[in-house]
Amino acid sequence: MASPMRGHPTLSATRARQGRWGRHVLWVLLASTALAALALFGAWTWKAPDLAATEPHDARKAATARSFDMGEPAAQQKPGSPSQP
Repeated sequence: MASPMRGHPTLSATRARQGRWGRHVLWVLLASTALAALALFGAWTWKAPDLAATEPHDARKAATARSFDMGEPAAQQKPGSPSQP
């Protein structure tokens, strides 16, 4: 596969475009996975108190809900049929 004139290997276009798998790819994959896991764990620990918090008094929510209570809808009046007086 080596060119006799230049002394370096000649590769086809398809072979030249293919990536190599090796230890450097493994380390990049492991480091990025560890950073993503660390970021998710950090976000979870930062927001965990907010997710576990409950409001002791829901009176404010009930009052807000009552302001939207409009009662029963008005009855629909049907027009009389032309055959009835």
